[in-house]
Amino acid sequence: MKLVTYRASIEAEARLGVIDGDLVVDVEGLAASQGEDLPDNMLSLIDLGRPGLEALQECLEEAEGRYAPGTATHLANVKLLAPIPRPRKNIFGIGLNYVEHVAESAASLDTSKDLPKQPVVFSKPPTSVIGPGDGIEHNRNITQQLDWEVELAVIIGTTARRIRREDALNHVFGYSVMIDISARDNRRAGQWIFSKGMDTYAPFGPCIITADEIPDPQALDLWLTVNGVEKQRSNTRHMLFKVDHLIADISSGITLEPGDIIASGTPEGVGAGRNPQEWLKPGDTVVAHVEGIGTIRHPVIDATPED
Repeated sequence: MKLVTYRASIEAEARLGVIDGDLVVDVEGLAASQGEDLPDNMLSLIDLGRPGLEALQECLEEAEGRYAPGTATHLANVKLLAPIPRPRKNIFGIGLNYVEHVAESAASLDTSKDLPKQPVVFSKPPTSVIGPGDGIEHNRNITQQLDWEVELAVIIGTTARRIRREDALNHVFGYSVMIDISARDNRRAGQWIFSKGMDTYAPFGPCIITADEIPDPQALDLWLTVNGVEKQRSNTRHMLFKVDHLIADISSGITLEPGDIIASGTPEGVGAGRNPQEWLKPGDTVVAHVEGIGTIRHPVIDATPED
C-alpha cells in the first residue's frame, strides 16, 4: 500500500490517506463507511502493526473502488505533507554508507579515507522535517555551503531491541524518500547535528510504501537533480551497510520503536564532492527519487533574517 498524510484543503486538518490510482482515500472515513474503526494519522496506524494494515486492506477490497461520498479525493486536489509530519524521536542518519561517497567525502570534507568498520550514526531532530513541495531554507548568515543528499528512508514498524540481522527486515513498516540537507560549514568539532539538523533540512515523502511492496530494499535506483541537472544516481545495492545491518546495529544499543526513521545514507555526487564545489542557493529546485516509492520536489528559499 501507498500511504500518505494529506490536507484536502488549506484549512483542513492533516489526515491519513491511502492511494488508489489517482485518488487519495481517507483511511478513517473509509473504515467508518463500513462500520469499522481505523485511525486518522500515520503514527497511530503504525502502532496497530500488521492487524491495522490487514484491516485497511480488507476495507479497500470491500469497497472495490466505490467509495462513500467524501472519502476519496483526486490526488491533484490535495496537499501532501510529510508522511510522518512530526516524528516522535530524532531521525537516525547514516553517514558514509556508499563506498564512492566515502572517497569524495575524504577528499572534500576531511573525513577518513578508510571505509567505516561500523555504521556512522548521527541524528536530525523532528523539527527538521518538511513535506513535498515545502521550501528548504537558506540562511546566508549561517551557511554558504548548503548541500544535498538523496536517501532511502526506512520506517520501523515494531519495537526492535538487540535483534539479529536475519530478523531485522521483519521490523520494517515501510520505506520513503528523504533528502539529507547539510550545511557543510556548520560541523562543530566533528559533530554533525547542527549541520544536518536545522529546520527544513529533512525533506520527506511523498508517501510510505509498505514493506510488502518492496521485497528487496537493496535493489532500488535512486537519483537527485538540481535545477533539472542530474547530480546523483546510484542503486541501494551499493550501500556499505545494508538496511538489515543498520537496524541490527542501531538496535544493539538503542531501542528502535514504531515510527522511528532511519535515513540510510547517500551515494556520491554531493555538492561538496564536486570540482569546483557546488552549493544550493535561493531559487534552486531540488528533486529526489527512489524507485518504487516516488519523487519529492523542493524549492530553496531565502530565509535570511532582515537586518
